Amino acid sequence: MDPGFEARLREGGETFEERDATLLRAVDEAGSLNAAANGLGRSYARSHERIDDLETAFGPLVERQRGGAGGGGSRLTANARRLLARFDRLRAALTGTAAVEETVLEGRVVAREGELTTVETVAGSVRALAPDVDRVQVVVRADSVTLHDPAEAPPAGGTSARNRFDGRVARIDRGEAVALVTVAVGEGDAPGDDASVADSPTLAALVTIDSVERLALAPDRPVVATLKATATRATPAPDV
Repeated sequence: MDPGFEARLREGGETFEERDATLLRAVDEAGSLNAAANGLGRSYARSHERIDDLETAFGPLVERQRGGAGGGGSRLTANARRLLARFDRLRAALTGTAAVEETVLEGRVVAREGELTTVETVAGSVRALAPDVDRVQVVVRADSVTLHDPAEAPPAGGTSARNRFDGRVARIDRGEAVALVTVAVGEGDAPGDDASVADSPTLAALVTIDSVERLALAPDRPVVATLKATATRATPAPDV
């Protein structure tokens, strides 16, 4: 679950992403794979190979017609149009949800290293970019948070994601393609203690439905949330 989401669909070991959607749309508009590749400044051979790889995973995408009275060409299959519609729905869900969901944590700056600071909040210490003031609000976008199974989570300081929080799932709001997962973090996250969950600070994480299923996310399940310091912004607290 990479933060900073770009829409991606996975099937049979292949990943369909924006570059692939652009190629299919170009084929649809040009009526020819060759013309589509030329228009995009891509190699025809590589574009042809990419379509073949995608079709192995996602099924028939382009119908190729040999030359003749009609001149030949290529057109999208109904399956390709369904795939593009599915991709567009995922992209819209990611864009719309990520744009509005954020966690705001108030805290006090306790250390500073250039533009990066350490802020003590109710959720724990947070490394963030912050102005030169003592009290701040740390804003964490849902699409900047990555969730891990505790057994597979990177060790503290083991990745570029300098912020690491142990917690457990408090709530899952499922959409068609993505889910907003609320994670209880901080001191009140003892398993089975519903009262402590209600009192705990929380982080919102935006993940795909595939990730929800792969991690077997469910209420009360332990998780580790990580986020990069450079993706975390702090502003002066309202009383500053």
